[in-house]
Amino acid sequence: MPFNIGIIGTGYVGLVTGTCLADVGNSVLCVDVDAQKIERMRGGDPIIFEKGLDRLLERNLKEGRITFTLDLAEAVRTCTILMFCLPTPPGKDGSADLAAVVSVANHTARILHEEQITEPRIVVNKSTVPVGTAAMIEAIFAEHAPNADVHIVSNPEFLSEGVSVDDFMKPERVIVGTKSEYAKKAMVDLYQPFVRSGAPIYCFDVPSAEVTKYAANAFLATKISFMNDLSKYCEIVGADVDNVRRGISADSRIATGFLYAGVGYGGSCFPKDVKAIIHSAKALGMSLEVIEATERVNHKQLQRFIQRILDRFDGDVAGKHFAVWGLSFKPNTDDIRDAPSLEIIRALTQRGATVSAFDPEAIANTQKALGDMITYAPSMYDATVGADALIIPTEWNEFRKPMFSRVKEQMKQPLIFDGRNLYTLDEAAEAGFEYYSVGRASVIPDA
Repeated sequence: MPFNIGIIGTGYVGLVTGTCLADVGNSVLCVDVDAQKIERMRGGDPIIFEKGLDRLLERNLKEGRITFTLDLAEAVRTCTILMFCLPTPPGKDGSADLAAVVSVANHTARILHEEQITEPRIVVNKSTVPVGTAAMIEAIFAEHAPNADVHIVSNPEFLSEGVSVDDFMKPERVIVGTKSEYAKKAMVDLYQPFVRSGAPIYCFDVPSAEVTKYAANAFLATKISFMNDLSKYCEIVGADVDNVRRGISADSRIATGFLYAGVGYGGSCFPKDVKAIIHSAKALGMSLEVIEATERVNHKQLQRFIQRILDRFDGDVAGKHFAVWGLSFKPNTDDIRDAPSLEIIRALTQRGATVSAFDPEAIANTQKALGDMITYAPSMYDATVGADALIIPTEWNEFRKPMFSRVKEQMKQPLIFDGRNLYTLDEAAEAGFEYYSVGRASVIPDA
């Protein structure tokens, strides 16, 4: 039997989750407080750029399996499963800001109480939240809806931007944390269509489920910082960090993912989740030393890349013009949250430089963040016209095989700072570029 599911919050996680759940036959009602977003999504506009999401949304709107509303009460009345897909941004101290989660829990509880709804409701936390959040939500319902039959679940998401639809449709694992047998059975039934290839559904205690999400992101971030830390050493001793990566990733115990040296991680998850678990540990009077080092290395890596650019111009970039290829924090998304590109751009423009940037999808979001601080080029090649140097913070596929001759002809000088090691040293040398990458030797053409 299909479920009636309420998705509370239609951001990145909420919209992908709701659309994918609708696509296997469930009836999904998505709730948000932003009327403009609701109208756009009703019209088939997914708001965010995510591969395949637009077609999926259009299909399920047409079939009537997904609808959108501003009315939380409608979802509470009609949906057996209520999924909280709410933002938990970092506070000034690094802790996860649970204001949205607490607010929605309070409103949901009051609706249950005021409308005397006694049918079971499964309240699912898909937001990334610290240990103890499920217990806090349970206490809110106990206080404000004492007669309601509410079952609390921690069900963290493991979606990677750019491939999130595939991640949801073909998960490597599903985590369900609850002490309710009723909720456990329902959640296992809900996810069965997605695990037919044999992926496990793990049913944990609630704290273990809450920690698992933070642990996964912190570990992946640690792999990135490990390689970035090693890249400094490789540059000094004359090693190639990409060769080192290939050598160590052949070991099945290490594996290949997240071992690429670069300018550091960004995005909506790693920065805030690393900060949140560090803060959570400190609140308990302890430290997570490896994870704290991960955060330090990530910050230093980006500053080291920026300093390399400044040093090349003897510390004075005033009046220099830079081309930037890539604004999103990673390819295949329009998300610029904590994108390294923005910090690079701000560092240069604050010192009197000008920037022309191109990104296949993230220009609109960057304009909201930076306004007219920079110019936005209609193509990657237009961005390089008159540039003193080209900077590459994001590894979009279309940047991998450029027409080097055209780029060189349009620039004031053939100079590239590659933050993602897109090109081999031989490619750069043959094209006649002065070339600086990460964890590898620099290419300096003969004078």
